[in-house]
Amino acid sequence: MGQTLSEPVTCKATTRHQNEFLCVGTSSMQGWRLNMEDAHTAKLNLGPENSECSFFAVFDGHGGSAIAKYCGSELHKRFVQRPEYQKGDIVDALKQSILSLDIEMLSDPNVKDEIAGSTAIIAVLKDNFLYVGNVGDSRAVACWSGGRVDVLSEDHKPCNELESKRIYAAGGWLEANRVNGNLALSRALGDFVFKRNDKLPPEDQIVTAVPDIETRKITDELEFIVLACDGIWDVMSNSEVVNFVRSRIAERMDPATICEELMTRCLAPDCQMGGLGADNMTVILVCNLNGQPYEKLAERCSTTHTVRSRSYSNGSSDSSCSTSCSSAEAISGDEDSPKFQKKAATNQVVNLINEQLNNEVKNVTESNGEHNDTN
Repeated sequence: MGQTLSEPVTCKATTRHQNEFLCVGTSSMQGWRLNMEDAHTAKLNLGPENSECSFFAVFDGHGGSAIAKYCGSELHKRFVQRPEYQKGDIVDALKQSILSLDIEMLSDPNVKDEIAGSTAIIAVLKDNFLYVGNVGDSRAVACWSGGRVDVLSEDHKPCNELESKRIYAAGGWLEANRVNGNLALSRALGDFVFKRNDKLPPEDQIVTAVPDIETRKITDELEFIVLACDGIWDVMSNSEVVNFVRSRIAERMDPATICEELMTRCLAPDCQMGGLGADNMTVILVCNLNGQPYEKLAERCSTTHTVRSRSYSNGSSDSSCSTSCSSAEAISGDEDSPKFQKKAATNQVVNLINEQLNNEVKNVTESNGEHNDTN
């Protein structure tokens, strides 16, 4: 989990962006960690010549912030400079911009000797299409009309069959579900110590920066997209996050405020919960306005939620049950898995704390009422 502070840093860096088509909130919080290692990018457009292209990304750094900050500052610039982008091939432009930036950092004196690395979860909106690129274990989900949950990325973990095959083939090994007993994810930018096999291309290194990319046609049924680091997803499931966000949009809460509340919801009350809720947190909420006021989206999000299942392009699937949000939100996943049990224990602790706080407030209120009666 890493070292933690005696008290969390809960001040949030929050921004809001809006044009005719999108209303976007972003927020990040250091939390219990000693340093803030996340970075993010939020661009409604990529300059006068690329005004129809929006770019949003979250970079979750580990081992330091240098790689994440470099990516947050430079990746969107490299993306629009790619020849593939000029030809309209957004998928390949996204892939090649990530790989070329990773190679570029190896020759940059400011970061080439860094032991740090970073995940990347990226959403590009252009010409009524959504492109989501993923490297690592940050995540993106979309919500469509009626509350349908659409999982846009799959975590790159060392224990995944395809990932472990590449790791072993490149000369690496797994220990405690970590690459060479160290790294808890199998794809990342940076982490150059795992990319030193001169006989292999970047795609086949022990740790690779090759992204998986999902594509969706944007219609007026798209309600919003959430991009976040694993500090959120370790605590809440895909459907829980969608329910949390959708219910607050229905209440006409501003997207930036929703991002702040989501991080507060995931923040652990102490550091005794196995690391859950103790990580840095960054959230980007992209709301699809369809050229209408935000209030219209709020009306759409007030409709009844439904049960849906979304399949990945690689054949795997994610089943999500969307219901009304409450303090006792259901946890989706394998009930026998350690992660599920950890999340269940975490939610139980959080719910107990909330119940205790509610009781204390109730007692104080009743005490004040009795005092007023006697006077």
